[in-house]
Amino acid sequence: MLKTINISNKRAKFDYEIIETFTAGIVLAGTEIKSIRLGKANITESFCEFSNNELFAINTYIEEYTFGNQFNHKARSERKLLLNKKELKGLLKSVQAKGLTIVPLKLFTNEKGLAKLQIGLCKGKKTYDKRESLKEQDTKRDLDRIKKAF
Repeated sequence: MLKTINISNKRAKFDYEIIETFTAGIVLAGTEIKSIRLGKANITESFCEFSNNELFAINTYIEEYTFGNQFNHKARSERKLLLNKKELKGLLKSVQAKGLTIVPLKLFTNEKGLAKLQIGLCKGKKTYDKRESLKEQDTKRDLDRIKKAF
C-alpha cells in the first residue's frame, strides 16, 4: 500500500467532549475497501450503536465503487465494528449508565492496508461550551498572526 488514508470527523471534536478513544476494525465488503482507499468516505454524520452486544457504525457514508458491478455495496449501511469483549462490555456499561455516546473520530488504513475506525467515548457539549471553544480558536489564531508578524 503506497498511501495511507486519513478521513477525520472534525465536527465531533466541536460537538463532543472526548473522554476515551479506541481503535476498532470494520467488517467491509470488497468494493467498500476499494472506495475507502480512493478516499471516498464520510463519517461526519455517523454514530455507533449497540445491537445484541455488538457495536455497529450507523450512517457511515462510503461512496459506491465506480467500477463495481451488480455486487456493489450500499452507500449508507450498518457496518460491524470489531473490538475485544472486554472493551465492548466497558463501552456498553458506560453508554447505559452514564448516558455517553460513541462517535467515529477517524477512518484510516494501517500499514497492512486494513481499514480501521478510531471511535471515541464522548459526552455532548452544551452551547456555551461550544462558544468557549470558538473563542479559544479565535484567540489562538490571533496570537499566531501576531507571532508571525514579529
